[in-house]
Order: sequence, then C-alpha cells, then structure tokens
Amino acid sequence: MSEADAERAGTVWRAMLALVHERHDRRKEVCEALDLSFVRIKALRRLAGSPLTMRELAARLQTDAPYTTLVVDDLERRGLVRREPHPSDRRAKLVTTTDLGRSEAARAEAILTQPPPQMLALSPAELDDLARLVAKLDS
Repeated sequence: MSEADAERAGTVWRAMLALVHERHDRRKEVCEALDLSFVRIKALRRLAGSPLTMRELAARLQTDAPYTTLVVDDLERRGLVRREPHPSDRRAKLVTTTDLGRSEAARAEAILTQPPPQMLALSPAELDDLARLVAKLDS
C-alpha cells in the first residue's frame, strides 16, 4: 500500500470512529435509560448470554477483581444479578442475571443497536454495499 493510500485509509478510519463513537454514540442514552454506568451495562449484557464466574467476568470486562466485585455488588443490590454456587468448583461463584436483569440487558441491547436515521435512509443497494465492506473489514 502506498503512503497516500495508507493516509486515505487512516482518514476513512477516523471518520468511521467519529461516526460511531461521537456522532451516534448511544452510551449516554443507555446509561440514562437504565440509570447505570456503562461498565455495569456492559457486565449485564455479558451475563445475559450465560452465567460467568467473577474471574471470567473480570476478563471479559477487562477490569480487575476488586472493581468487578463492586460492579456485581451494585447489580445484585438492584436485583439484576445474583451469585450462585458453581456446580463443579466450590471455591467459585457464578453470577447469573435475574429476570429483571435479562429484561434490562435486552433493553440496553435495543438502545445500543438502534441504527442512526442516516443509516435507515440508505437504499437497499447502499446497505448491501456497506454490509459487503464491513464484512471485508471483519475478515
């Protein structure tokens, strides 16, 4: 790749980052809707898929054990998760979502994955082109 092409790729990448992280960032919206910090929402969404040990959750959140404990303590106080004995490791606890936790995780997912109006205005052909390019970037 030439230097000019690399610069152009950088320009496009920065525009994509700005589009997703600045212009259409839904983190504030979801935090206000659920009255939770984004890391708590992230934890809830991870746990909604399947129960995790505290160690697994910390790894997925990329947080340390003490901070993960604070996050889970708060989610537990709010009735969104519960700790249960691990079926095969008596030293570990599994963190699972409650029905309310799964409902709130689904609400967070709906908010975070809502496409912006500009994307909804794209034609089917434009969406197909965009999907093809995104798939190419993901490979």
